[in-house]
Amino acid sequence: MIILGIDPGVISTGYGVLKIKQRQIELIDYGTIKVNSECELPSRLAGIYKKMERICVHYRPDALAVEDVFFNRNTRTALAVGHVRGAIMLAAAHHGLAVFTYTPLQIKQAITGYGRAGKEQVQRMLKIILKLPELPQPDHAADALAAALCHYYQGEYQDKNERGETR
Repeated sequence: MIILGIDPGVISTGYGVLKIKQRQIELIDYGTIKVNSECELPSRLAGIYKKMERICVHYRPDALAVEDVFFNRNTRTALAVGHVRGAIMLAAAHHGLAVFTYTPLQIKQAITGYGRAGKEQVQRMLKIILKLPELPQPDHAADALAAALCHYYQGEYQDKNERGETR
């Protein structure tokens, strides 16, 4: 199974690609999708969509794990990120991907065991779990990897639960 994790952003959207085979986690790629901040939102969305298309064609993921929008102050930014999520989900739908969304709290809980963990704590755990030589950077890319890993862990929990291996 190949999981594509996405951390949506208006200017920089993180992506992370993990391959799961026989419960082994392999890091395939991670990075950011950047668009010109001087362009209007429709142009940015088109750019994000096109780059998502390329990622989907190149890696052929089976599932998309997207971080939910979480803003409590700036409504305008939250709406713009919501539009970005829409472009991402549209590209995923065009490639037949199952789409799963996770809150930042769920992702942090899955990766560190603590839902209020800081970014560096998440990055340190990703470094350990994925056997990286250094902390994954930038933040958006690390968050995307965390979303993909969260999705894998959620599936593992579901499998164990269905087999009666959890309480």
